[in-house]
Amino acid sequence: MSSSWLDAIRWTEDGLVPVIAQQAKSGKVIMFAWMNRESLSLTVAEGYAVYWSRSRGRLWRKGEESGHRQKVLGISLDCDEDVILLKVEQEGGIACHTGRESCFYRNLIDGQWQSVEPVLKNPEAIYKKS
Repeated sequence: MSSSWLDAIRWTEDGLVPVIAQQAKSGKVIMFAWMNRESLSLTVAEGYAVYWSRSRGRLWRKGEESGHRQKVLGISLDCDEDVILLKVEQEGGIACHTGRESCFYRNLIDGQWQSVEPVLKNPEAIYKKS
């Protein structure tokens, strides 16, 4: 496959593109992350989400520690060519490192951020440190 499709993306100055992960079945937005050319290419090749971790400074395969991988069912580019939307099947039903279904679990209510989604699994049980 030619890589010309990667050239159509308007990458940031540091070579990244923002990515929104959405549950394919429900349409619920579950995560936001970044990708570079390599991670997006690997995502297409492997069929599972591979992101660029700015905090770790390396590629990050979603679920590499937790087992909560994201099977990619569709990839879309927005009209400005600077945001990617992944339609995914979230394995294990947990996308957030806090043990919740979605990273967007806090809503602004009466001027305060309040958790509105339950913890489905204790993060200490998900990320066992060796």
